[in-house]
Amino acid sequence: MLSITCKASIKAVIYLGSKLASNEKSSVLEIAEFINENEHTVAKLLQKLVKGNIIKSAKGPTGGFYITTKQKNLRVIDIVEVIDGKDVFTQCGLGLSKCSEARPCPFHNDFKPVREQFKNLCYSKKVSDLYENINNGLAYLV
Repeated sequence: MLSITCKASIKAVIYLGSKLASNEKSSVLEIAEFINENEHTVAKLLQKLVKGNIIKSAKGPTGGFYITTKQKNLRVIDIVEVIDGKDVFTQCGLGLSKCSEARPCPFHNDFKPVREQFKNLCYSKKVSDLYENINNGLAYLV
């Protein structure tokens, strides 16, 4: 359902959120290592997240990537829409281009409620909901 890039983006934002209380900025390399993703891929997705106003960046020797207190209240759906687009929750579970109500794939009717539940989860969870569990040791990114 979500692209690999979108999943990595969510992990990167959660990681940056976990640094909010200490006002730390993080480098591309630091983020890539922590979320176990390719540095080049992370650099590109971070640029997209900055452009979509999901995260902030600062240049210079004390620069890096970070989130603000306003951005910690963004919903996961906001990240998904910036990276994968708004149509991700209407796509076929098997990736078929012609799947529809009139012409369903073999997964269509069973996948539809799962897709809807996941969409609702993305709408209901905020970035802060996710990184607080990381900071409390109740959840992990790797």
